[in-house]
Amino acid sequence: MMEAVSWTAPVPHYVAAIVLGYGLGAIPFGLVLTRLSGLGDIRSIGSGNIGATNVLRTGRKDLAAATLLLDGGKGTAAALLGAYYGPDVMLVAAFAAFIGHLFPVWLKFKGGKGVATFLGVLLGVAWPVGVFAILCWLTVAFTLRYSSLSALVAAALSPVVAWFMIGPDVAGLAALMAVLVYIRHHENIARLLKGTEPKIGKKKPEDGAQPPPA
Repeated sequence: MMEAVSWTAPVPHYVAAIVLGYGLGAIPFGLVLTRLSGLGDIRSIGSGNIGATNVLRTGRKDLAAATLLLDGGKGTAAALLGAYYGPDVMLVAAFAAFIGHLFPVWLKFKGGKGVATFLGVLLGVAWPVGVFAILCWLTVAFTLRYSSLSALVAAALSPVVAWFMIGPDVAGLAALMAVLVYIRHHENIARLLKGTEPKIGKKKPEDGAQPPPA
């Protein structure tokens, strides 16, 4: 477990971390990729979400995979750039990137559900926790076949693992993000409780989609 982070960086460093992190996180890769591919506005189909889940509803698995990697990568990039100025600035930049993905100003604050960026942030901030979260997602996905449940389990367990492996600061960041992931998945949670949430590989009644991580 590492020592507690010392929040002593100059204020301009924190401001820069927020601006840079949010700017990276707010890049709507799902929307950009689908438009560049001539598929129109991803927000006009399916759930209207800009994440990989909705991109897959276009039928382009390659674009969905690219969206997944880029949404995760921007969280990792923000964390690594912030780390140059210290672990405290890193945490601020990482969280700002996550917020940027959820609430991008360019899209009237209507972003994705945050799972890919959540995983990317954890990889950049504390890679062992990030690897655990990814393995957790994969384990639940392959055994129970629910993408949303996989995300919810990974989000719930990551703060606990971060607390014991890294320390309270990273655990706090993971917990904050986990709460937001749960809020963004409230509809999925309702369907899981009702038993109507579609499994991975099963068609969704309204659009025939197959849900990977958002």
